[in-house]
Amino acid sequence: MSTTPHSVRTTDYHTAGEPFRIVDEDLPPIPGDTVAERRALALRLGPLDELRRLLVREPRGHSGMYGGFIVPPDDDGAHFGVLFWHKDGYSTACGHGTMALGAWAVDTGRVPAPHDGHVPVRIDVPSGRVTATVHREGGRTTGVTFRNVPTRVLARKVPVTTPYGTVEADLADSGAVYVSVPARALGLDTTRASLPALVRAGREIRAAFPEHDVYGVILYDELPDTPTGPHQRNVTVFADGQIDRSPCGSGTSARLALLGEDGRLGPGEVLTHESVADTVFTGRLLPGGITEVTGATHRTGTHTFVLDPHDDLGTGFLL
Repeated sequence: MSTTPHSVRTTDYHTAGEPFRIVDEDLPPIPGDTVAERRALALRLGPLDELRRLLVREPRGHSGMYGGFIVPPDDDGAHFGVLFWHKDGYSTACGHGTMALGAWAVDTGRVPAPHDGHVPVRIDVPSGRVTATVHREGGRTTGVTFRNVPTRVLARKVPVTTPYGTVEADLADSGAVYVSVPARALGLDTTRASLPALVRAGREIRAAFPEHDVYGVILYDELPDTPTGPHQRNVTVFADGQIDRSPCGSGTSARLALLGEDGRLGPGEVLTHESVADTVFTGRLLPGGITEVTGATHRTGTHTFVLDPHDDLGTGFLL
């Protein structure tokens, strides 16, 4: 019989279309003194990883599901910590999840918030301490701004051989390492019809950088600039071929750093960043490699998932 709890409660959000499933109770003990230490141990913890698989796999989830386990913060400077998870394991960063967690913290009263105004929610994640500033108007959350850990440009114009030819890739570390490649360099575009080819290309490009522990590949299109700055659309292929439905929060941080180095994003300018689902994040580059990404997040449900010990599918499957 599985050691996974027979029932587990979650609160689900989406941020710009990308799901985020939050678990803050029914968790087995997770050793470690910091969030980073807990992440390093998470895959070895049988009950915890069974719980991850239960929530991410079909029939309770799907291959694009994302979520987080709420854990203690590293110290009293943060409101709480989180272990981010997806179908293949545990990530070091998650911008859209951070934004969802900010809204959740306010919605549940964990962090008091004004009827109108802004409230910072400080969260310890494996890559460091981040902040989700929740914007309130008329007693409701109207948006969240994610302030990330500093982003570093790692490499520029690195040649990569793909099934679609050799392309030049840029790398940046925004809490996780992302590779950026123009979709047109592959003869592709960032439309839904191109998703199978984009996933194939993303997997090939990621595999070309084993030494950098690449988390995601950002395949982007240039759109006409807006009056406030650059305008791009992207498909981010992360982990083992997952597609981010949002413009990717930490991936947007990576794009901001690269655009800043190129001189295309100056003080006060804004990147308008679209996803394949036509949702939008806006991003700003601040001094010291600090980035801020703003978007909308909404609760989609509160669930109690059950594991029947007689269910032959157990924690589920992936297609």
